[in-house]
Amino acid sequence: MLRVTRTGWVSALVMKRLGLLLLAVSAAVAAQTPIEAKTILVIGDSISAGYGIQRDHGWVALLEAKVATLTPPHQVVNASISGDTTGGGLARLPRAIEVHKPDVVVIELGGNDALRGYPIDRIENNLDAMVTLAKRGGAAVVVLGIEIPPNYGARYTQAFRSMYANVATRAGAALVPFLLDGVATDAALMQSDGIHPTAAAQPRLLDNVWPALQPLL
Repeated sequence: MLRVTRTGWVSALVMKRLGLLLLAVSAAVAAQTPIEAKTILVIGDSISAGYGIQRDHGWVALLEAKVATLTPPHQVVNASISGDTTGGGLARLPRAIEVHKPDVVVIELGGNDALRGYPIDRIENNLDAMVTLAKRGGAAVVVLGIEIPPNYGARYTQAFRSMYANVATRAGAALVPFLLDGVATDAALMQSDGIHPTAAAQPRLLDNVWPALQPLL
């Protein structure tokens, strides 16, 4: 039969109380540790630059307004350029990181590469390099996936769709599988070119991004 001495029982009780005390102290310290304001850098193309609509109606501007109301308020830098490619983004990113020192980098690029028929491995390598640069600069990364019409055949379209998940998985980055989910198939939410979302669609784009971004803040 297992016998517990009085000394052993007292020691166990003391250790239990000490453990509870340490948990309470840790919780108090965590509660008193202030959350620092963060800088979010969005580097993308026309979809994030607000092509065809007023820039302050775009999803990035809506994000800026949203995080400005948080405690503490966070800052958003929109470094998106209409027509940009992953090659252009890769060339611009080091300077953007140096200037803005972002805590989070949101990458929305690749659509223009695909419309030009660039090889998938070339696009993917550029995205990999951008994620590496961002993480090396101390930033968390969100990769925003884009889908394209099947103009270049099913194989190219499928490889392009899978590319974003591959990039995010390798780097441990957050992923939004399709930025225009719920928008691209709704003609009422797309501009006449069939590529760019309308102003009315921008809140939906932000809704698609927010679940992946919010935990990083």
